Amino acid sequence: MKGNSTGWRGTAAKVILPVALAVVFVLYTGFLDGNPGVASAEWADRPWHLFANAFPALLCAMLLLVLTRRALLSFALAFLAQGIVLAVSAIKMKNLGSPLLPADFRMVGQLKNGGLHLLGGYLPTNPLPYLAIAATIALIVLLAKYEPPLFARRTHGRRLASGVALVALIGTLFAGLPAWAHMYDKDRLGMQPWSAASNAGYNGVVTTLMQFRLQNAGKKTKADAGEASRFIASTDGALRQHMADAAANTRQTPDIVIVQSESFFDPSVIKGLQEQDFAPNLHRLAKHASFGQLHVPTYGGGTIRTEFEVLTGLSLRYFPTMQFPYLQMHAGVMPGMVRALRAHGYETVAVHGNDPGFWNRTAAFRALGFDRFVSQKDFPANATKNGEYMPDSAMTDEIMAQLKNDGPPRFVFAISMEAHGPYDKSTIANTAERDAIAVPDGISDDAKLQLRNYVYHMRHADAELGRLADLLKKRERPTLLLFYGDHLPALTETYAKAGFTNGRDMLTQTVPYILIDAHGDGPAPRHDDLAAWMLPGRLMEQAGVHDDAYYALTQVVAPQLAALTRAPDAPETSEDAQLKYTDVSMGNVAMLRMKNKLGPMVAQYTPLDTSMMARQGGDQEDAAAAGVRQ
Repeated sequence: MKGNSTGWRGTAAKVILPVALAVVFVLYTGFLDGNPGVASAEWADRPWHLFANAFPALLCAMLLLVLTRRALLSFALAFLAQGIVLAVSAIKMKNLGSPLLPADFRMVGQLKNGGLHLLGGYLPTNPLPYLAIAATIALIVLLAKYEPPLFARRTHGRRLASGVALVALIGTLFAGLPAWAHMYDKDRLGMQPWSAASNAGYNGVVTTLMQFRLQNAGKKTKADAGEASRFIASTDGALRQHMADAAANTRQTPDIVIVQSESFFDPSVIKGLQEQDFAPNLHRLAKHASFGQLHVPTYGGGTIRTEFEVLTGLSLRYFPTMQFPYLQMHAGVMPGMVRALRAHGYETVAVHGNDPGFWNRTAAFRALGFDRFVSQKDFPANATKNGEYMPDSAMTDEIMAQLKNDGPPRFVFAISMEAHGPYDKSTIANTAERDAIAVPDGISDDAKLQLRNYVYHMRHADAELGRLADLLKKRERPTLLLFYGDHLPALTETYAKAGFTNGRDMLTQTVPYILIDAHGDGPAPRHDDLAAWMLPGRLMEQAGVHDDAYYALTQVVAPQLAALTRAPDAPETSEDAQLKYTDVSMGNVAMLRMKNKLGPMVAQYTPLDTSMMARQGGDQEDAAAAGVRQ
């Protein structure tokens, strides 16, 4: 009887300890998550929400328990891993206003390509988080050495069966198997798919990760070719007229320079700064150039989203699962502006003073059709930094070095880095100049420092815009210069507390673009707002390249669709029936374009003399040219 009692108690202890640890784990996950909807205090009212938010890590803890046979060690390891995920999400939320999302895990592969240095700048300087991690690791080491096993090593196959089952559960969960959608069902937990930040506040970070992972699981958006064809036919008159008007531009072929300026925008839109002129060169040049506001598909980061739209003319609005396009592109030949210009005899060069592998640009630029990629290693070794990254002055020098007065025309696409965040750690050469920058009242000292650091570098970008425009004006060859910001800088606290003079929030703000015709021998300047994916059509028409019906179509629909482009976490804009039809139809067109299947639908709009265009030879370019007309 005594033996049975001892065995019963031993078995109960082996069950009670993991269960108790699981309950503590769920409650502490709510505390560490920090979002009100899954706070530990909500355990009585929202137990399922707290459990769902901790469930993936609980599964990992149970698997570790099966492998190590030590309960405290297993839960400590799971807690450390989950704590790191939640901490990274908190850092992203602080800087970008959005929690960690499934696509962000693609960044892990970019750490070796300069990403560790860039992203490491956002880590906290306060030693407490690192001390907490060190203490947790020390505890784990002690538990691994001294904690006794909870059950025997040999269990007649039960450990093996449990381990296989747990691996299968974890594997299918992280793979986003649609069956898991029942657990994270939006009707049971609630979901705000239009705002990851709001969803995390209500359901927690981990649940948000799972819901956004599962919402598109097993779904593949297919283009409706019939609807795309009908839409193009409905625009026939406007499309033909637009292409005829563009064909009247018979200018001398210009060189083309694009500057994608890191985080460039006009801070005077912030309340309290509206009386200051932060971009005198931009405003000076805008008086005699095409100028407007640009709707971009990202906020605070994700440069390649805007970059992709500009280089391809494709709106990421129509590819919702493509969060980081350069990391998700699979096409060997990507149709876009680069290949279109190559088909017209241009040599195409990309310039970027950073690691060429970051954001997978080396492979992506090859797919997009660039002839050469001038990256950090190709810049002068003595280029003096005025901050953490390559200065815009060095980029201007490199752009001018790539332009020649003889040979074929050049297309130079330059990506700046000087104004890149984080802005609380930027190395400043002239602190007196930085500290003299006026900032609005009502924001913290940290926010003031970040804003001053940003404006300091942003002014250099404006100065280099002025210098580059003046240098191009003196060239013998006609040259077009397109300059635009890729997104707003991540000054989240300043925006939240000061607000904007136009009444919009930070996720719907625009950035400026300017298109300068250095010799003024092309079409007259135009002042209107565009979306990033509409820029290549506008630029090529200014250059006299007007044989691609797809780009002409982007200009025909530009006034209607431009404002729909916004950061992924921004609330959706209401659309009336006509706008919805145009939006959906343009989505079908874009998907066909991406797959190089649009050609037959727009062939009737292709000018008859396109075969006379200068083209670079080679079988690969011939294959690419087939996509150029798509």
